[in-house]
Amino acid sequence: MQIGVLLPGGGEMRVLWVTLGVLAMTQGALRVSCQPAEPAGQLVGEVVYNELNDHQRHGYWQYWVERRSQTGTSVEEQVETADGPIGRLMLSDGHALGPEAEKAEQERLQELLRSPSEQARQQKQYDEGEERIGRILALLPSAFVYQYDGEENGRYRLRFRPNREDRACTIESRILHAMSGTLWIDARSKRLSRLEGQVDENVDFGFGILGRLYKGGWFRLERVQVSATEWKTEAFEVHMNIRALMVKTFARETSELRGGFVPVPTGMSLAEGLEMLNQSPGQSDAAVRKPPRTGTAGAQPVQTALAMRP
Repeated sequence: MQIGVLLPGGGEMRVLWVTLGVLAMTQGALRVSCQPAEPAGQLVGEVVYNELNDHQRHGYWQYWVERRSQTGTSVEEQVETADGPIGRLMLSDGHALGPEAEKAEQERLQELLRSPSEQARQQKQYDEGEERIGRILALLPSAFVYQYDGEENGRYRLRFRPNREDRACTIESRILHAMSGTLWIDARSKRLSRLEGQVDENVDFGFGILGRLYKGGWFRLERVQVSATEWKTEAFEVHMNIRALMVKTFARETSELRGGFVPVPTGMSLAEGLEMLNQSPGQSDAAVRKPPRTGTAGAQPVQTALAMRP
């Protein structure tokens, strides 16, 4: 469509220049509408504040977790309790557990309830993971330089690269400073919706003697809004090559899907959580609720420095 006006004495050239001017102004207005007025780094700071606030005052949920490894797949039903999450294996390689496997799973859960030391170990592991996540989130505003890269489906898209002026004083910050990628922010709630990145350079620990994280690895994280104020991890995938203590290099890979989020009462005990799991629908129902995968297969899930609270 031609946009322009014919002015006296200007001829066709006047029409052309006015047309180009109108188009330029229109495109400029469209670009402005695709990003907020605040600087990208400031927006990330607000997002981190919202995430940390939710991190401290989150609700409790029941959901399924599909984990995929080179040896097969599993589906576990999980319930979050005041003492950390408790999970029950429901499917193995797409099939319900046989009598012996079901018996072994129930014995494992009962042993957890009977063992204060095992409960303390699990609680410590959970608390340490929560603290690590909080530290990583707090590093995001300073660890990277951010730039707006458009808008899609109600989300701001930002590119990020290492901030070379920021000192890397911890293991987490050193890993972050070797990465770049893209993040998506929900424009309405200012919450992290999606994160993708890759390792651009090797990261050595103890001058390479203690270990090395090799460049070329990548990760992907997707989150979904489950209530008016809370978001949960829906998909998480990590592919990294690591060498530890001068041993053979091995791949650390994670591939998880989560869904079926249902709120549960706050402050339940592990025993109450297990009772809720035992009252959940049967294994066949869990398979029906699970949607088809859209990502690639990964290896056995592992805890990584970029994990988000589920």
